[in-house]
Amino acid sequence: MSRSDRMAARRYPRMARVNELLREILGDALERLDVDELAFVTITGVECSADLRHATVYFDAPLGAMPDDELLASLGEVRVRLQRAIATEARLKRTPELQFVPDPAVRSGEQIDAMLRDVVGPADEPAPDDDR
Repeated sequence: MSRSDRMAARRYPRMARVNELLREILGDALERLDVDELAFVTITGVECSADLRHATVYFDAPLGAMPDDELLASLGEVRVRLQRAIATEARLKRTPELQFVPDPAVRSGEQIDAMLRDVVGPADEPAPDDDR
């Protein structure tokens, strides 16, 4: 196996570990912050660039919470504090600049869930042939 093959084989696992580490650090740091608007925000994933300069942070909040624009503004206000948490807790060559994005997978799942509820109906109704 050539050197480039070994580096390609190691690249994914290392970045997957870095992404998971950043997700955990950010989740813990958000819990420690005393910002009411971000109390129910969940960090669902992080994708960091291979050079550790930029990281996309995917988040979600419960339905009925603040609109995404307001959440993005609140997260932008605490971005530097979250980056500082990464710098102090992770032993990385660089501290990535964070960019926050609503998690598209969660949003797609919510849309599919709503469509299924419209087609099937509420889950708590018994089936017509149920003898309860």
